[in-house]
Amino acid sequence: MRAFTITTSDAELADLRDRLSRTRFRNDLPGEGWDWGTPQPWLRRLVEHWLHRYNWRRTEAELNALPQIVGDFAGLRVHAFVVRSRHPDATPLLLCHGWPGSVVEFLDCVPALVDPTAHGGRAEDAFHVVLPSMPGFALSGPTTAPGADVPAIADSFAALMEELGHPRFLAQGGDWGAFVTRQLGLRYPGRLLGAHINFPWAVAPPGLDDPLAEATPAEREALERTTRIYGTDNGYYVQQATRPHSLGPALEDSPAGLAAWLLEKFHTWSDTREGLPFTLDRLLDNTMLYWLTGTATSAARQYAESEAYGSDPEVWGHKVEVPTGIALYPREKTRSPRRWSERQWNLVHWAEQPRGGHFAAFEQPGLFTSDLRDFTRKLRAR
Repeated sequence: MRAFTITTSDAELADLRDRLSRTRFRNDLPGEGWDWGTPQPWLRRLVEHWLHRYNWRRTEAELNALPQIVGDFAGLRVHAFVVRSRHPDATPLLLCHGWPGSVVEFLDCVPALVDPTAHGGRAEDAFHVVLPSMPGFALSGPTTAPGADVPAIADSFAALMEELGHPRFLAQGGDWGAFVTRQLGLRYPGRLLGAHINFPWAVAPPGLDDPLAEATPAEREALERTTRIYGTDNGYYVQQATRPHSLGPALEDSPAGLAAWLLEKFHTWSDTREGLPFTLDRLLDNTMLYWLTGTATSAARQYAESEAYGSDPEVWGHKVEVPTGIALYPREKTRSPRRWSERQWNLVHWAEQPRGGHFAAFEQPGLFTSDLRDFTRKLRAR
């Protein structure tokens, strides 16, 4: 484990600008929206912003203001931001992102998590934040060999926390990060103070004659919505779970292509009822981490590596006994009935949020932070 600083050469940024300036756009269609993917007019505006107004150096400085380490943990390269609170009794907190996200999702939460007394909280709400990039993603990638699946990533994160001096910690995750959090709960129950997720994966518990018998009408409607979403929005999953290496070169050769592939999901999976909940600059910060590290392929490969995890009976047939909190956001694309969750997690906290979608911390940093505080207070009371 060693200290790390992000360094981007002028030549890398010049190459990016050159590629963006030579983007070959397809023709626009009259009145096109998001139903068939990223609209071309929107992408044109994004590329123009990227070329003429976006400032990577500002983000690079923001990231480098946070302490960073990199090392080999349980056989996988992991980069992490390690931000200790000034409050000595702070709770160690591991934050786990997913695809198509990155550590950028949590940046606007870190100040309040680390220093709650300056952001409407109490000293006992403080966290020592450990924010790793998933192996194969961004600053932890690319991976160079097969085997970086969910169980391997959980092992690497457990080793990371041990080496950082946190034998016990709280784990939080969404998307793939929720699966890693579940694996940590199954494999390292004695080390987890608690598990908190905002991606309640819809898996019917084994052994039920009628799994839907335990679902309320509202939950049945949510399951039907999940089925509809996966029916019209599953192309990315099939491609990345079966042929990520065919997709990768296009994403790593064209910054506009990479942006179109990643950012469509931020629009489709977010709560956009009041407009896009992030700035173009923040979306480009996330895209830049994939572009500069050349990790679009290895990140996509996560789906091929871990495709079976979401339905593995050895995973979902066991209950996580670690105290668990689940936060449900109204535009999350995947929701499971509470009874299902109670069979698969030691559920002590269930919170339904008024706004937000798949990218909880990114979309609603205030709600995300408040819910983590509430959950941790319940753990402390227990």
